[in-house]
Amino acid sequence: MLIRLDNIRYGYNEITNMETKAPEMLMDIGVERMGAKSIKVFFDTDKETALLLLSGSIRLHWDDHQEIASRNSLFDENPTVLHFPKNVHVKVDAVEESEILVQKTTNDRDFHPVLYRPKDCRSDIFGKDVWNDTARRLVRTVFDYNNAPYSNMVLGEVINFPGKWSSYIPHGHRQPEVYFYRFDREHGFGAGFIGDDVFKIVNNSALCIPGGPTHPQTAAPGYAMYYCWMIRHLKDDPWTTRVDDERYSWLLEKGVRIWPDK
Repeated sequence: MLIRLDNIRYGYNEITNMETKAPEMLMDIGVERMGAKSIKVFFDTDKETALLLLSGSIRLHWDDHQEIASRNSLFDENPTVLHFPKNVHVKVDAVEESEILVQKTTNDRDFHPVLYRPKDCRSDIFGKDVWNDTARRLVRTVFDYNNAPYSNMVLGEVINFPGKWSSYIPHGHRQPEVYFYRFDREHGFGAGFIGDDVFKIVNNSALCIPGGPTHPQTAAPGYAMYYCWMIRHLKDDPWTTRVDDERYSWLLEKGVRIWPDK
């Protein structure tokens, strides 16, 4: 299922919710656009929340803490994310016009809020020096089951280089996942696959991926594609690894050569 936000209005721009809009994703996801000097308070009695700064500059307040976060480029800078449990008030002051990606889901566990600064984000280059570099991409992981086992969510980012592939080789997993996309140029585009279905990806679109099917991605030449990946753990079945499509596993063999150089 593909969801498109034609424009990002001031206030909350909903992508999914757990009741009526792609409820099978088991997450509330949206973009909060804030004008300069505006204030937004986040609080939920049932759900944990992750706030990922997409652009701008904000001041975060929670408990006895205060922190300023800024981001000028999705493509060149790691994110700042505040992750907090239910029953915690977080106030956000927009120092300048800003956008925040909001991810929420139910979680009965209590945990201390965690601020992930850019230096805390793990960044890996995947697909380098294989397949003629056609699937080289940058994968950022903010939190997952390894560093946040108390959470019911996973959060990260991918920078899909122009003309290349990501989420490759094709893989799937039982847990639902949502991709939210941006491009370095307004008219950039790409393609997202869910099993045998193909969707044209444009700026501010989101792909809702049910548990099970493979979901490789590709960006058109000339356009860098960003996407935030958000996974919901299942009860007693957290996401810990990907399940590769065996038809393409030959590509993982050491020293594999592909046409035209084979």
